[in-house]
Amino acid sequence: MAQPETQLVMRHVIAALVTNEPGVLAQVAGMFAARGFNIDSLVVGRTENPELSRMTIVVNGDGAVLEQVRKQLQKLVPVVRVVDYKDVDFVERDLMLVQVSTTGSGGTSTDKGKSPVNPRSELIELVNLFRARVVDVSPDQLIVELSGTEEKIEAFIQMVEPFGIVELARTGVIAMPRGQSSSRPRPRLARSRGSGQGPREGPGPGMDIADLPPG
Repeated sequence: MAQPETQLVMRHVIAALVTNEPGVLAQVAGMFAARGFNIDSLVVGRTENPELSRMTIVVNGDGAVLEQVRKQLQKLVPVVRVVDYKDVDFVERDLMLVQVSTTGSGGTSTDKGKSPVNPRSELIELVNLFRARVVDVSPDQLIVELSGTEEKIEAFIQMVEPFGIVELARTGVIAMPRGQSSSRPRPRLARSRGSGQGPREGPGPGMDIADLPPG
């Protein structure tokens, strides 16, 4: 008897262009909560078009989950277009502010008889190695700003944990496809609601398709 094929759980990044209306974020968040999707990150921000905002969603799941997320998003009235970055080269960034103590022993132990390592100096060395920035200094703490991929930020968190993390805040992931070339696939567009005839041609009356952000 043939065994059912199992699909791998993967990390997917999806972008949605939405109209600037009150309650759009609540509609999207409510849809995800009602259907139990495993959302790792959801970020919304303005674009170059004042009528549109860009929502970036990171979801963990197999191909079926990804397709369900896309279908449910396109059913929401304020959503103009949905793009997923599966099999597409793209740039992603996450921004973190972390407040770290400088009064502890730090991340490096010292041999007996040698001068102890200054935790503040050791921490600043890590900041420089990760190309981060110190944005605030106090007698017993530093606030560090770091942007990069999730992997880079997670690695930095692991390195500074021995110093003592006082507080941490992250924006979540934003993403954008790399410049197009003849050999690079384009991001996948969601099909229009109920038509099954291809991607939605435009955002609706009153808005020029040329005003849409690229990607």
